[in-house]
Amino acid sequence: MSCNLSAGRNEVCKDSIGGLAGVYFLNYTTGSFTKNGSGEVTAFPSGSTVYYYQLKGTSAYTETVNTSRENGTTFFNQELVLNLKKLTNEMTTQLKLMAYGRPQIVVHTMNGDALLVGEMEGADVTAGSIQTGAAMGDLYGYSITFTGQEKLPAAFLSGSTQTNPFAGIGANPVVVYGTNS
Repeated sequence: MSCNLSAGRNEVCKDSIGGLAGVYFLNYTTGSFTKNGSGEVTAFPSGSTVYYYQLKGTSAYTETVNTSRENGTTFFNQELVLNLKKLTNEMTTQLKLMAYGRPQIVVHTMNGDALLVGEMEGADVTAGSIQTGAAMGDLYGYSITFTGQEKLPAAFLSGSTQTNPFAGIGANPVVVYGTNS
């Protein structure tokens, strides 16, 4: 692998917005994701099922580059913080399963981009709380932090749009949508 730069970048337009539209959880699979020459995901492993969580508000995704010149290592720390309103028995059960497993996660942004978090190693629940709040306006729900550590940055899904993160994916995964409970 070459360490030499291969492209430059001009100043970009100010036409982006922040925020997450939703996340899709995939039970960890060792089946490989198919990628194109640019490194974008073009297909999911055959028979994949993803579980959709719609988001509004304060959930966020941050990816941090960690490099050590002394050790000659670089990895990417992927952190997703979800704030989900309303406590339910069903969601508490799903939280337990998320904590026991190491799902792969598709983060769908308000810009229409989709990123695959935990592609090779999965993402672990590394922090969380189930809270009732103290005042009437406080969160009555969940705050969950997922962390992935990967050799490469999160891959973009090819052809994702604001309405469909899987628009450019061949062999689309089966999407299971949630309920209001």
